[in-house]
Amino acid sequence: MPDVGVRPARVDDAQAIAAIYAWHVANGTATFDTAAPDAAAWAEKIADFAVRGFPFIVAEREGRVIAYAYAARFRDRAAYAHTCEDSIYVAHEARGGGIGSALLPALVDAARRAGFEQMIAVIGGGEPASVALHARCGFVHAGRMRNVGKKFGRLLDTVYMQCDLTGEGWDNE
Repeated sequence: MPDVGVRPARVDDAQAIAAIYAWHVANGTATFDTAAPDAAAWAEKIADFAVRGFPFIVAEREGRVIAYAYAARFRDRAAYAHTCEDSIYVAHEARGGGIGSALLPALVDAARRAGFEQMIAVIGGGEPASVALHARCGFVHAGRMRNVGKKFGRLLDTVYMQCDLTGEGWDNE
C-alpha cells in the first residue's frame, strides 16, 4: 500500500489511538472492553512499551494515524517471556482497505526483533475479518473458547491463533 506508512508509535499518537479504540469498544465485539481508556492512558502505555522494548506501531495515511498494533507478553509468568499477544485495530472508516495486511506483518517482524518467539492472537468475538487476516499472515488456529464473553446482549467466543516467530514451525496435531 504505497499511500500507507508504518512506523513506531509516539506518545503524541495517543489521541488518535484512543479514538480508534473507543469506536471499537462502543460498536464492536473484537474487544470485550465496555469502557475505553482515555488518551492519557494510551500515552502511558506507549511510553511503557518503549521502555520495555515491546513493539507498538501505527499505520498512517497523509499524516493521520488510521490503525495501530502492538505486542506484549502473553502472560506475566517468567515461562511466558518469549511469547507475546498481539492487538491490532483499524479505524472504522479505513477497515477493509488492506491496512491490517500492511500492519500485522510489520508487527510480527518487530516482535521477532524484540526477542519474542511465539505470537498469540486472542480474537474477541471470533471476528471473521481478524481470523482471515491472521491466517493470511501465517497464524494457525490454536483453539476456540465458546461463550466466554457477553457484549451487546450476545454471548461471544474467543478464537486463539498462533504464529511461530522462529521459523522452525511445529507439528499441528
